Amino acid sequence: MGDIYVLDTSVLLEDPNALFAFPDSEVIIPTVVLEEIDSKKRLGNELGRNARYVSRTLDGLRKIGKLQDGVKLNNSSILRIELNHRHLENVKDYFTEVNNDNRILAVAMNLFKEESEKKNAKNVTMVSKDVLVRVKADTLGLSTQDYSADKIIQNDGAYTGYNIVNVHPTLIDKFYIDQSLDISYEVFSNYLFKPHSFFILKDELGSSKSALAYYDSTLKKLKHLKLSEKDIWGIYPRNAQQKMAFELLLNDDIPLVTMTGRAGTGKTLLAVVAGLFKTEELGLYKKLLVARPIVPMGKELGFLPGDKEEKLRPWMQPIYDNLEFIFGSREGSIDGIIAGLKRVQVEALTFIRGRTIPNQFIIIDEAQNLTKHEIKTIVSRVGEGSKIVLVGDPEQIDHPYLDSRNNGLTYLIEKFKDYNEAGHVTFTKGERSLLAQLAAEIL
Repeated sequence: MGDIYVLDTSVLLEDPNALFAFPDSEVIIPTVVLEEIDSKKRLGNELGRNARYVSRTLDGLRKIGKLQDGVKLNNSSILRIELNHRHLENVKDYFTEVNNDNRILAVAMNLFKEESEKKNAKNVTMVSKDVLVRVKADTLGLSTQDYSADKIIQNDGAYTGYNIVNVHPTLIDKFYIDQSLDISYEVFSNYLFKPHSFFILKDELGSSKSALAYYDSTLKKLKHLKLSEKDIWGIYPRNAQQKMAFELLLNDDIPLVTMTGRAGTGKTLLAVVAGLFKTEELGLYKKLLVARPIVPMGKELGFLPGDKEEKLRPWMQPIYDNLEFIFGSREGSIDGIIAGLKRVQVEALTFIRGRTIPNQFIIIDEAQNLTKHEIKTIVSRVGEGSKIVLVGDPEQIDHPYLDSRNNGLTYLIEKFKDYNEAGHVTFTKGERSLLAQLAAEIL
């Protein structure tokens, strides 16, 4: 039997299957974790669902044996509910408050003390999604780690949707003359060619000569972009990534588009204007549905007055800001313009669950605040003839248990990057203002 892992409540609430993520080890669940799980199981959100899942899983494991004695799992690990080692003697000199975090740390510390007296001592590791719990554990001299099994990206190699390749200028000339370029050249041998990915070709000799190419997975060639130069209702792409985004957004053969990037890079604006163009002008979709999760930044606003539309307005204001920018040159108030757009619907993400949405252009803003389960629930709602665009900044997450590597948007991008049904682009250049770009970079 390998090391001992003490799991914090945050780990199980983020991933209920964490019980089975430590093969050939001893997995310890302190009793206080059961109490915290029990307090969450009546919630109607993702945390409540995960708490109920953990409860059912533990109840099922009782059939194997007594959890307080330890039960053998299929991955050769032992799962045990820790009833002893609850006293705070070994941590009270450092953390005097009697709270749940300190009680969990006490279990890990007491097990560590017990193991240190054995001849073949096992390493005791505190596993938590809570940064301060890990800091406290480290202060006590305990081995500690973040829970990483839920991270779709184990390093910084996130998929961007494009590659920058330095090539000989003759290849750039050939690309413009032939309107395509074969990928069999040696310079491309180290690159992975994903469906609907892009290549920025730059002169390796240092001149300003360059080209922007789109990978055609059917012909196995790099092709010129066809749709990116469009000027839609006064909105046109200002940089290479925005051109890539337009190519994906306006391509009706790609039902799933994901766009990530810092604030001010134009993600939501391009998605909204493409949706309006496809819905209002071309009539290819019955409705443009724009939704975003209700996750506050800062203090809660509390209960808001008015009907559903009035209550949602503060949360949906970023969407209205983009509509105002698009329609800024037209006469009339934005509310009047939106009222005239019979095919546009702005919703909180809460109201999408359980629906089937056919023949619609769907935009999910701030998708980085969604969990894997929520992303699956949303994308599986997409009906026949619909296109869904998910937009977000994985570096700006307001969810307590999510980060840039385990959020639902990152999960979706990595899982779909090899499929023809999906396209992705990561924005890097801010277009809101010079100040906004500077703030995003240095703050």
